[in-house]
Amino acid sequence: MRAAYYRAESESGDHIEDPSEDALFMLIDDLNAVDNTFVVIQPDEDDPVWFTSVAVLDEGGYEVVRRDTSRPEHDVAAATSIDQIARDLTIWMAARDFPGRPSQHTGDF
Repeated sequence: MRAAYYRAESESGDHIEDPSEDALFMLIDDLNAVDNTFVVIQPDEDDPVWFTSVAVLDEGGYEVVRRDTSRPEHDVAAATSIDQIARDLTIWMAARDFPGRPSQHTGDF
């Protein structure tokens, strides 16, 4: 069964369908500099328009990449707090468009 919205998969092969903030925290916390250096989160579809990844940096901490080709978004940042990374990614991903979900537009009525 495919994820309703997105899928997180680490280099070690661990994956979670539609991960919560806590599940993202656990995947990131399991990263190491030897054999599980990154996790990628993206829509569970053939040609996703957005993705985000978290990778272990040699000097410590993590590199967080957020890319959305449907919008002019491409962010790369270094971070150290797994809690903050998981929270920020959860908020960022909630703002993405997903097939079958109404668009999140605001406007004047």
